[in-house]
Amino acid sequence: MSITLSKTPEKEQEAIFANSWQKLTVWVSVHNQAKALPELHQTLRTVLQRFRYPFQLVYIDDGSTDTSWSLLKTYARDDHDIKVIKMRTTFGEASVMDAAMNVTDGDVIVFFTCRVGVNPADLFKLIQKLEQGYDLVVGQRSPRRDSRLNRFVSKFFNVITNRFTGLKLHDINSGVMAMRRVVLASVPFYGSLNAFLPVFAQRLGFKITETKVEQMPGRYNPSLYPRDYIRRLLDLISVLFLRNYTKKPLHFLGFLGALFTLAGAIINLYLFVYRLLGIGGIAGKPLLLLGAILFIVGIQMISIGLLGEMIIFTHAKNIKDYNIEEIIE
Repeated sequence: MSITLSKTPEKEQEAIFANSWQKLTVWVSVHNQAKALPELHQTLRTVLQRFRYPFQLVYIDDGSTDTSWSLLKTYARDDHDIKVIKMRTTFGEASVMDAAMNVTDGDVIVFFTCRVGVNPADLFKLIQKLEQGYDLVVGQRSPRRDSRLNRFVSKFFNVITNRFTGLKLHDINSGVMAMRRVVLASVPFYGSLNAFLPVFAQRLGFKITETKVEQMPGRYNPSLYPRDYIRRLLDLISVLFLRNYTKKPLHFLGFLGALFTLAGAIINLYLFVYRLLGIGGIAGKPLLLLGAILFIVGIQMISIGLLGEMIIFTHAKNIKDYNIEEIIE
């Protein structure tokens, strides 16, 4: 795989920064990427050194089992502008971002994961968008070179997310973003909800946009398993609920509660009249069980699940579901 550097003139690239912030930090999530790391690292260093501006390059090893960590340690020991973080096991990209947030600084943060194989030289297109006044910029992989199934599922989730949130993004789950630090400081994220950062950021009034970044040829993660599709769908449901009903859950729960209560009440009233008029007994009738389930169990399950999601979301900044094994800088 050959990576082509940006052809933007050096003076023009330096003007991108315009002294609007003090330091750039690049976070790179790594998981079993030993074969791709040498070329990726060399390209990143070449691109970053073309700018006369303070920066820090941070690699976060998310529980790799190959030789990725050994390579990262070498990079950190050879260059004082590089920091590497090793997670004790694989915790996911949300935990990677939270760990990096807690042990690094920088007014502007560029984050990408090695699994998507983007051209590092295109990351500065994201920074150019920030200079235009945006707070968070999502990298849209173009052209897409991963599997057709992944592209289909990605398009489906983007359409659904845009439909219910008002966003106009084509690749919200690309794993490539640039943002001002204040965005991450303001938006709680946990589990696998980091892919929906633009949704929460927009809700808080931050300006969101996207720009195209090249996805390089090569090997990509295989298509997700069915359980992963289900988890992604559940994440989407959680995001849509949290975005619209975090501070007014009664608008949502009350609607469902009214439907369940009404259905259960009608069934129970029918059975009451049925028994009162002496038409027959109601013991053991399926409708009696159905009425009880609609009236009690259904409401409890939905209410507890959504309220639990709200509690986690509200206290996400205080939840630490990862463990750092080592930091080298």
